[in-house]
Amino acid sequence: MTHLTHRRPMTIRFDVQNTETTPALRISSLAHRYASSGTPALQIDALTLDPGEQVVLTGSSGSGKSTLLHLVAGLMDPSSGTIEIAGEDIHKLNGHARDRFRGRSVGMVFQTHHLLTGFSAEENVMAALMFSDIPRGSHRERARTLLESLGIPTPAQRVERLSIGQQQRVAIARALACDPALVLADEPTASLDPDNAQVALDLLQDACRSSNAALLCVTHDQRFVDRFDRHEHLASPLEQLQGALEGA
Repeated sequence: MTHLTHRRPMTIRFDVQNTETTPALRISSLAHRYASSGTPALQIDALTLDPGEQVVLTGSSGSGKSTLLHLVAGLMDPSSGTIEIAGEDIHKLNGHARDRFRGRSVGMVFQTHHLLTGFSAEENVMAALMFSDIPRGSHRERARTLLESLGIPTPAQRVERLSIGQQQRVAIARALACDPALVLADEPTASLDPDNAQVALDLLQDACRSSNAALLCVTHDQRFVDRFDRHEHLASPLEQLQGALEGA
């Protein structure tokens, strides 16, 4: 069973006096069990991200980081508990309704990008816009504007001809295309060299700030944790045991 723990105090960069703001993400009493085990593989009592807040999540292999992202994105259903994105319980939605809500409200940046090969950078971003309420006639111009703002001067170029760093920029543009309430980033710098990793994270964080999207970022890279408003840690079963022994 894994538990969420704070690693350092939160630094907030938005107006906390507005108590009426709906959280971008609210997790309550979350537990997930795999069929092969009755013991929860993941358990989080509470986790909230406000609009514009940026949280980094760390944890050893097997602690449940990727499972959490899949649950938040609605790609898996939890055993119990609720996950609300911008006030909507994503797991109460089914089929097309869930896919459409995810496409409009959740942006995702993956370690391996998952871009559509054979298509241009702008076409990859336009594919995400299909889920939005943004008028279809403005999709190409919006995609180009996003890509150019992220340093892709040739949006019509096919993605397989772009460098790894440029492909990451396309992935960031795609994640933010629909003005999501929440962006999930799974090891977004893992495939990049140190210089490009720094640039990619700068772009991701700046883009989220500009759109006031909350950011939940999973990473093993300890160099970057101090850049976030809050650092949460998922403790593995071994870490929990060690903590219990130290506290005994």
